[in-house]
Amino acid sequence: MESKTTAAVFPGQGTQRPGMGKDFYDNIPASRLIYEEASEAVGWDVAALCFGDDDRMNLTEYAQPCILATEMAMFRGLQDMYGFTADYFGGHSLGEYTALVAAGAMPLSDALKIVNARGRLMQQASPPGVGAMAAVITENLDADVIREILEGLPMDVANINSSDQVVISGRADILDIASDRLRQAADPEKPLRIVPLNVSAPFHSRFMGTIREAFRDILDSVAAKLNPDKAEQVTSNFSGLFHSGNTSHIIEALVSQISNSVKWRDNMQALAGKAQLIYEIGPNRPLRNFFMSIGITCRSITTLSSAKREFA
Repeated sequence: MESKTTAAVFPGQGTQRPGMGKDFYDNIPASRLIYEEASEAVGWDVAALCFGDDDRMNLTEYAQPCILATEMAMFRGLQDMYGFTADYFGGHSLGEYTALVAAGAMPLSDALKIVNARGRLMQQASPPGVGAMAAVITENLDADVIREILEGLPMDVANINSSDQVVISGRADILDIASDRLRQAADPEKPLRIVPLNVSAPFHSRFMGTIREAFRDILDSVAAKLNPDKAEQVTSNFSGLFHSGNTSHIIEALVSQISNSVKWRDNMQALAGKAQLIYEIGPNRPLRNFFMSIGITCRSITTLSSAKREFA
């Protein structure tokens, strides 16, 4: 391993795929143990769901613990096989929980139970078909300008991913109206794309506000198990900066993350200011291009073979 300051970043929901993590499970005992711990924590066979072709993977309450387990299995596998270490951590939406576990700020079993409940609550907040999300893609996007354009509509800025991509989230029956507003306000010299996302609820929008207190109760129940000092090496989607070393502040940030914008562009800048090497670890690699948009190289590990090419 190169002796440089390193950050590990983890993508979120939408990166799941059949067979994810199976190569780590089959070849590295430490990775297999993660899946076993995950199954014990949530009460169903996480590995079977990850490795098969199961429709439940499209349901957020199942997808979230499966992605978390897979990312941690990969991370532990890299540690065990290649001596991989990271000094700083970040994660996009759900990936923030993987980052907290990888940093030692949150126990794995508790994190799995939290995201299982988080996914269930998020789906309950908005019945399937009622909400929608879409990626707005063009050059030099300004999230505040997008908010002004959407003012008065039940549509929010969900993810500030890069200078070229912002995700909006809200009512499905309003998405066309919001898209028309954005197109009319766009610079005719810059191509604008609006791409609907395959999601089951309007995540990171006002429509998640109804579950905040129920989710806070879940986080409060594990507060004593958090290691807030370790969280200082993890970026917060809500603030855009690193978490504080204060347990109540960490919980407040995670509760607020549900119904507010994911400030991923700020997270990338914060991580790039600390780390010389950045590795994306997960079943797919959406974060690599976001880092590229700010001129930062992010190396992606999505399979055991890609890890071998990087570290062997």
